[in-house]
Amino acid sequence: MDASDRSMFRVLVRALTERMFKHLRKWFVTHIFGHSQRRTRLVSKDGRCNIEFGNVDAQSRFIFFVDIWTTVLDLKWRYKMTVFITAFLGSWFLFGLLWYVVAYIHKDLPEFFPPDNHTPCVENINGMTSAFLFSLETQVTIGYGFRFVTEQCTTAIFLLIFQSILGVIINSFMCGAILAKISRPKKRAKTITFSKNAVISKRGGKLCLLIRVANLRKSLLIGSHIYGKLLKTTITPEGETIILDQTNINFVVDAGNENLFFISPLTIYHIIDHNSPFFHMAAETLSQQDFELVVFLDGTVESTSATCQVRTSYVPEEVLWGYRFVPIVSKTKEGKYRVDFHNFSKTVEVETPHCAMCLYNEKDARTRMKRGYDNPNFIFSEVDETDDTKM
Repeated sequence: MDASDRSMFRVLVRALTERMFKHLRKWFVTHIFGHSQRRTRLVSKDGRCNIEFGNVDAQSRFIFFVDIWTTVLDLKWRYKMTVFITAFLGSWFLFGLLWYVVAYIHKDLPEFFPPDNHTPCVENINGMTSAFLFSLETQVTIGYGFRFVTEQCTTAIFLLIFQSILGVIINSFMCGAILAKISRPKKRAKTITFSKNAVISKRGGKLCLLIRVANLRKSLLIGSHIYGKLLKTTITPEGETIILDQTNINFVVDAGNENLFFISPLTIYHIIDHNSPFFHMAAETLSQQDFELVVFLDGTVESTSATCQVRTSYVPEEVLWGYRFVPIVSKTKEGKYRVDFHNFSKTVEVETPHCAMCLYNEKDARTRMKRGYDNPNFIFSEVDETDDTKM
């Protein structure tokens, strides 16, 4: 091995060693120190908001009961089923108690020893248990025929009418709440997925922040619109500290950011230009930043015409500088397009400028070199050279 080969070998070993240490450092930062340095999110990866309201006065809490429909819809399933069961059992028991009171006042119960020619308000009510069974049969319109109302007392007739009307209202409200809970567009939003990480690389000669999003169903989202918000703590010139200050982030695809043809996974990107909040960030300082990028996707469900919104967020540790996404769409021999979701969030390292300002400065320098500049103050003058040297 000559000297030139040994030199190339040392350069190759040095490059491989630097890359190995780079990956090891990244692994240690992610897995060893990641839990202790984990940032607080406003929006979780699955779209839930990490916020709570404290010191809400009693009058404001009463508003939730005024808007009882929305309150019931927002309840978790275990609380909703508790309300569902309590509403029916409570109404059956309450009206059963009223039927027992009617029978008690009219002296229809066996302990009053009614005569043989006595006509009760409700036939065959002998106690609280039979009154509860009659209430259940009346409200759910079972009508077994063993217990029935007679024309003997007006009170029982009005109570029967009132329970029938109230039972229809309870059935309509509770069954409608269950159906609305099942068909809420939030469940459709679960089939919209975002990539685990966002990446920063060049696209079309510009430095861009890219995110991949996919629709797991074959049904489309009509009128889809995608946008983002950058959340960070800022201090105004007056010295006021604003927590969760919001900055608009415009995301586009090649055809725009509205009315997306969302049949296959899309890679949306944000151009990092002079107006972007990422313009003054660099690869070395990105992990030191304190921000949260929240991405929204709004659309109308094709099958139900309901509007849904999908949310996710990215913190600085989840933004990879100098990477791009692996292609996942291919064409089979049968002529069908195939999406490989195994590589949905996979990335590969690519050559990328370490800051947006460097890229634009480099472009400006190249433009100036190609274009050149005229100096209006330059004056050309001829100088006569005389030979004063005498031999």
